[in-house]
Amino acid sequence: MKIAIVQINPLIGDFKRQFARISAACDQAKKDGCDLAVFPEMVLCGYPPRDLLEQHGFVEANSACLERLMAEVHGIGVICGLVTANPADGGKPLFNTAVLFEGGRLLHQVHKQLLPTYDVFDERRHFEPGQPSRPFVYKGHRIGLTICEDAWNDKDVFRRRLYALDPVSQLAGEGADLLINIAASPFHMGKRTFRDRLLSNLAAKHKVPLVFANQVGGNDHILFDGASAAFDCEGRRVARCRDFEEDYVCFDTGSGQGETHAQSETDVEAVLRALVMGTKDYVTKCGFKKVVVGLSGGVDSALVSCIAVQALGAEHVATVFMPSHFTSPDNYEDTRQLAHNLGIAYSIIPIDEIYHDFVKLLRPKADPDDLTLTEQNIQARIRGTLLMGISNRDGCMVLSTGNKSELAVGYCTLYGDMNGGLAVISDVHKTLVYEICRHINQSAEIIPRRILEKAPSAELKPNQTDQDDLPPYERLDAILKGYVEEARSADELVSVGHDARLVADVIARVDRNEYKRHQAAPGLKVTAKAFGEGRRYPLAKRLNPL
Repeated sequence: MKIAIVQINPLIGDFKRQFARISAACDQAKKDGCDLAVFPEMVLCGYPPRDLLEQHGFVEANSACLERLMAEVHGIGVICGLVTANPADGGKPLFNTAVLFEGGRLLHQVHKQLLPTYDVFDERRHFEPGQPSRPFVYKGHRIGLTICEDAWNDKDVFRRRLYALDPVSQLAGEGADLLINIAASPFHMGKRTFRDRLLSNLAAKHKVPLVFANQVGGNDHILFDGASAAFDCEGRRVARCRDFEEDYVCFDTGSGQGETHAQSETDVEAVLRALVMGTKDYVTKCGFKKVVVGLSGGVDSALVSCIAVQALGAEHVATVFMPSHFTSPDNYEDTRQLAHNLGIAYSIIPIDEIYHDFVKLLRPKADPDDLTLTEQNIQARIRGTLLMGISNRDGCMVLSTGNKSELAVGYCTLYGDMNGGLAVISDVHKTLVYEICRHINQSAEIIPRRILEKAPSAELKPNQTDQDDLPPYERLDAILKGYVEEARSADELVSVGHDARLVADVIARVDRNEYKRHQAAPGLKVTAKAFGEGRRYPLAKRLNPL
């Protein structure tokens, strides 16, 4: 049997968009001689739909889309995911469902059994776990059909399993000779290697081919890399789709061979492509065409500008440089050169006059050059206000430029540099920011060298550098990764060599600034644990054990 593995980029709730893409992919698969086309989890509505699932019309639209597909797609079998109603009197009202149809008839249906509730997932909020299913005979194969998390409970891979059931082992034990897993498996650094190892192990252990069809695209802060694949009965990956773009490949179960398309070669390249995809999808799916970025002469705003150009095209990106009398002459030149290199609009709005007026109103007897935190934050808020004014005037989205290291310890200003519709690099540590910038500059100097070499500075007071208030970013990022992404305690961080006083200070800053992050723009998730929905900490708290 020849199978088309199709990854499309859905827009939540846009059933017309999804119908058109699925229909077109099926037509192409038929032309390529495929017997079956396999699409991702919840492909009809897009994943994750969140509380749209509470609207009856939304659930009914899933059924209507499926019915139209069944009526209009002929000559090929189709496996796809959608939301269906739970007809039982008790339990949650919905199922996360996969169906197989052909020739206008629904041939097979299964419901997702393992419903994740960790990190960004909250599927038990709406869905009832499905009952175990049995293999279904189609085109001479006994197909074991599962949905995403159903494959993530292998006792040979997970030391501590989250579920009592193992749907894949159960299906294999009942004679499945082809495993198909449709998924909406989000991206983060390092995950694809683990995911491929998991799927390869399942195919080899059960000695059956495995087909994996994954969603691609950005939906809000969650990014899906696609990278759909097929593995033969020895666990070798014999087909794969591209990452971070719509694609499909063919896999032949008879020959065990398939098409292999190129993917990102390094984590740094993958993160850059994820951020570009996520920025494009968030901006355009929210109905915007243009963005504006506040340039500072620093590395963060330079990177966000590069990402915006790759995502939207230079003609849709504007930049604004807002200097004060604390701004170094180098930054005038560096911002102008960056904008020239990228071919984007560039304007200058000095803020000194506005700043002095603000200070006079707020602290009438104060010396504007006697800089307390109040005066520093006023500068950041003037810039943030100007950017939001440009957003209103020009109908564009503001991209904020703060990185994860700054956001973690509160080295950012509410209603200032945190303003924006999307925080593009809020899950990118400062050290990784530099790595990505060097990757961008591999073939040509897009980001001026001096931006990468100068000491980072907010330039809110004379001769200021980030390291006046923060430890070196290499040390800070190592502690932040341990505390935020690996959930290590202070004692554990000290035990691996970090300075105890520094650890205590960093942890206190992270905890103290939860309220700021709660008000931040949504950010694109590229690490195992990002701030926001996947890290739900109380704002008012005091960890004070006996």
